[in-house]
Amino acid sequence: MRTEAKAVVIGGGVIGCSILYHLTKLGWSDVVLLERDELTSGSTWHAAANIHGLHDSTNISRIQHYTMNLYKELELETGQGCGVFQPGSLYLAQTDERVHQLRLQAAKAKLYGMNFYEISIEEAQKKNPLVNYEGIKCVMFEPDGGNVDPSGVTNAYAVGARKAGAEIHRFTPVTATEQQEDGSWIVKTPKGDIKTDWVVNAAGLWGREVAALAGLELPLQPTEHQYFVTETIDEVKNAGRRLPSVSDRDGEYYLRQEGDGLLVGAYERDMKFWAEDGTPLDFAHDLFPDDLERIEENMMNAIERLPVVGEAGIKRVINGPMIWSPDSNVLFGPVPEMDGYFCCNGIIPGFSQSGGMGLMAAQWIIEGETEYDMFAWDVARFDTWATKEFTKARVEDQYAHRFSIHFPNEERSAGRPARVRPIYEMQKEMGAVFGLNAGWEHPLWFADAPGAADTNGFTRQNWFEPVGNECRMLRDRAGIIDISNFAKYRCKGEGAAEWLNKVFANNMPKAVGRSCLTPLISKRGGIAGDFTVTRVAEDEFWIIGSGMAERYHKRFFKEVALPEGTTFESHTEAMCGFNVAGPKSRDLLQRLTNASLATEDFPFMRSKMIELAGVEVLALRVSFTGDLGWELHCKTEDQAKLYAALLEAGKEFDAGPVGGRALMSMRVEKGYGSWSREYSPEYFPQEVGLDRLCKMDKDFLNKDAAEKVLADAPREELVLLHIDEAAVTASNADATGGEPIFKDGIGIGRVTSGTYGYTVGMSLALGYVKGAKPGDEVEVMVLGQPHKAVILSEPPFDPKGERLRA
Repeated sequence: MRTEAKAVVIGGGVIGCSILYHLTKLGWSDVVLLERDELTSGSTWHAAANIHGLHDSTNISRIQHYTMNLYKELELETGQGCGVFQPGSLYLAQTDERVHQLRLQAAKAKLYGMNFYEISIEEAQKKNPLVNYEGIKCVMFEPDGGNVDPSGVTNAYAVGARKAGAEIHRFTPVTATEQQEDGSWIVKTPKGDIKTDWVVNAAGLWGREVAALAGLELPLQPTEHQYFVTETIDEVKNAGRRLPSVSDRDGEYYLRQEGDGLLVGAYERDMKFWAEDGTPLDFAHDLFPDDLERIEENMMNAIERLPVVGEAGIKRVINGPMIWSPDSNVLFGPVPEMDGYFCCNGIIPGFSQSGGMGLMAAQWIIEGETEYDMFAWDVARFDTWATKEFTKARVEDQYAHRFSIHFPNEERSAGRPARVRPIYEMQKEMGAVFGLNAGWEHPLWFADAPGAADTNGFTRQNWFEPVGNECRMLRDRAGIIDISNFAKYRCKGEGAAEWLNKVFANNMPKAVGRSCLTPLISKRGGIAGDFTVTRVAEDEFWIIGSGMAERYHKRFFKEVALPEGTTFESHTEAMCGFNVAGPKSRDLLQRLTNASLATEDFPFMRSKMIELAGVEVLALRVSFTGDLGWELHCKTEDQAKLYAALLEAGKEFDAGPVGGRALMSMRVEKGYGSWSREYSPEYFPQEVGLDRLCKMDKDFLNKDAAEKVLADAPREELVLLHIDEAAVTASNADATGGEPIFKDGIGIGRVTSGTYGYTVGMSLALGYVKGAKPGDEVEVMVLGQPHKAVILSEPPFDPKGERLRA
């Protein structure tokens, strides 16, 4: 066994073996995999191993598509069979909402060159005559859908990795992972120790236990999961071909051929946790006792849809464990607080994602970043606020609603509230309907009375008109927006300006009271973040960024060493904030302060420490609404006092609280991008209009990557689209994000943000396109159906910024 390696992968399931294989494909041969038992132990060996390409997330669809295409190549490369069956998959829709979801996925498939399209009931009947299609509104067909052999795939990855020089050691449990002073790790086993630059935790059911060896606590919880295989069914045996699998998510089961019978699996509402206090170390190729009563309702749905299921005997039942994260996505990526520790834990659709997941992991470890924006998977999306109680509640909800549609803007209540600010109860009494952002409760909109909740769907919902009222109130008079969930940092010391200039692409403000906008550049030259930086003293700066990305951004900040005597600290919990904006915002605020807010004394992009209603605040003359306004940041203990004063002063102007959805509408009216939507590492500065903020005459983090990408013309460009009113009226739906954009039948881009612009009377969408220009007519696939749209030459609200600077 090697005593040194570039990476040590812990876990010999399909994911661990895929990561090992892809590390070798990208050029690393001195890598080792350690498995405590036999390969495929834990969850891999008993998986149903279905494969499918489409997902609501575009990038996860890309990864699943890559995985599906990889298996046959893997067989040819390694000589190891993967047991690939691809008779296709039928996706059934019983509701209008499911039709919308499937048609949107079909539009994405067309854009990205994937094979997924609608067929008639008659065609579906020919492909799988066992299905009762009564009540089915729409059928999609995925020709490449099917299943693989779990052991075959796992061993194929292992064979491929070994051929390239990797070592695999079975029956070699890891007993310790110890980080050294130089950042490397010592991985200890009974067979000897290995020194490595990277520890990769792909330990499956034991992900929590392996993480604990490094002092980490991951938000993971195992559950039981059942499927059964029927005895031989004559109609299956005599079909003369392998029948397509059936995805009937409205019926809450999945079904495919297995031998001459059928395999039926379910995610039941009456779910069952397992190993809440830790996964037993002696668990390997074990199963739980059958408990089919728990999935009886799901079984009956399957029997109603395929009557032959009810006539067949049950050959065997598989009741085994799966391990979940709070949102059922993998916990993926380097731990921000550590060097060289990579997580890949909590994978559910492992055989649809194993190849892409292995490739993304290898890219991140070797090249420093993935080619796709994988924040939806990033381990940094959770932090210590994701407690065991929160995790358990969310996992229960995710499991029980595995096949439910995750609607745009949907907010699930399980496990909440996790974190609240002092004014949470006050806002609740005012009718606030809350969303979850990095664990914090924040108001999305305000109902007329307490106790209201969102309705959910692809079309306009119950919050559509209230949000419009909030937008109009702010644009006509003034509004008060809680922005406490923004990330807030303080950098202080003689070296503060020097350090910030090395981190960020723009020049930092030289004069006290000045602010600037700046991008943070990623390893590949994309936009890792956008920040407002304010100089409040010669040796002190305040930095405002995305709250949901705070832990993500730690990775970048720690890459530049702080000068001695200079500090950089998060104040996100210690401080709260409000944006007061609108044409009457100056008058409203002036009632509460002796400081002059006149333009000549407090112009746009300036800042001051002022006293407001007896509360000391950092006031910034900026507003994400695109309107006249100020951001006001105060100590958390002063939040309630400041909020009450703002609301009271607002009464004179008929101004009041405004939620996050109204802010979304107004920033799109102005054409402003937002991190994780328009701004991400996938997009380069010149594509998002931030190249002017990259000062190439100084050194900054990843400048070499920025120089490389800026030397090229934009691959695509961020544009603002106006969607035809007649089409929107007919569908009663606006774009929400992810919708493909076509021109003359050819895919040219996709929507990143969509909303109704209440104060400009237009359905709007921000998105990336190539080969199109302002004035061009295009089609946006809202609800998967073409909606005519035109690319705008300027934002419809205040295009010259006159109100912003008033």
